[in-house]
Amino acid sequence: MKRFVVLSFVALALGAGAAIPPAVVALGSREDTREAQLPSVSGRSYPGNERALDSPVFVSKRHGMVDALVRRGIRSPHVIAAMRAVPRHLFVPPSATGAAYEDFPLAIGYGQTISAPYVVAYMTEVLDLRPGMKVLEVGTGSGYQAAVLAAIIDRLYSVEIIPELAREAAARLGRLGYDQVSIRTGDGYYGWTEEGPFDAMIVTAAADHIPPPLLDQLARGGRMVIPVGPRHAVQTLLVVTKRPDGTFVRTPLLPVRFVPMTGRAEAEE
Repeated sequence: MKRFVVLSFVALALGAGAAIPPAVVALGSREDTREAQLPSVSGRSYPGNERALDSPVFVSKRHGMVDALVRRGIRSPHVIAAMRAVPRHLFVPPSATGAAYEDFPLAIGYGQTISAPYVVAYMTEVLDLRPGMKVLEVGTGSGYQAAVLAAIIDRLYSVEIIPELAREAAARLGRLGYDQVSIRTGDGYYGWTEEGPFDAMIVTAAADHIPPPLLDQLARGGRMVIPVGPRHAVQTLLVVTKRPDGTFVRTPLLPVRFVPMTGRAEAEE
């Protein structure tokens, strides 16, 4: 039985916050490209099981993409296996499938993007995920990052503020068999209180601060990876670790550029 749930709850916003600089700016998931929007992924009409469309050509391109990620420093066997397994071309608009395995973000409609593969792999690796973990994702988008996470952990809860994206992602992930994901339409700023605490969190939209509800719902010993900084500008990707005593360590990782959080986070800026 599929466990995908799209729950309707008052949509208000999202949120984030912090900073540092390696030499290269990583372009993030749901990154702000300021390009003309490509059509929504929902325009796709695939017959039968979408996995059947994972042709040898796409498999070869995906392996090439992952080999490039390994050369750039991705080391986690779990992350490498997940990136090799998830068919990224099924999470982008039909007009973008030819570029699905290139290392840059792609527009998915509604002013949002699917992250560059390196950023997806890097953020996932930073969380140090293991089977049995319970994870919260803020910003479902097309569902690609959720699929990568679900290839590693047992339960993923994902919150998306745009109802159309939430519905499309739930349907797509359901067709592809990612039964361990639950998706809710709502303001990711508030997390998913009823299902917390979470062993790890990943946030794919930027705000100028880290939402307090997310900090509250992070389990002791847990990790959150989140972009923090100004809207439509370079932000800092942070990893936030919650110590056993309930205090936090914030460590800057690299400069990124994500789309801004909306709703509550936007209202507070």
